[in-house]
Amino acid sequence: MSTRNRPLSPHLDVYRLPLLAIMSITHRITGVGLAIGMFALAWWLCAAASGPAEFAVAQAVFGSFLGKLFLFGWTVALFFHLSHGIRHLLWDSGWGFEIPQAYLSAKVALGATVVLTVIAWIIGLA
Repeated sequence: MSTRNRPLSPHLDVYRLPLLAIMSITHRITGVGLAIGMFALAWWLCAAASGPAEFAVAQAVFGSFLGKLFLFGWTVALFFHLSHGIRHLLWDSGWGFEIPQAYLSAKVALGATVVLTVIAWIIGLA
């Protein structure tokens, strides 16, 4: 009998998750991130309605490096969640259950996330 020190079951250090599992986990995480980002959006809107001084504070927070980093992450989460949600709509219509189609739609969703995020930031910074 071998006495090697191996895990008894596949572990994250040993087992590499497939792309489809990573997409599913990320979809859930981005949903939570979007919900958290909605509180930031609500704060920004309340600051805009409260007057120029409060709005200036909110603009300064979102205009800082950390604020822009937060907004960039929120934008990525938004477009990833949107793209992956469209995949789910396609699945609901009965398309894309075969493994090659599932991997193709995952790659298209990732590409759409990148393209939409870049376009949004180009337009937003212009």
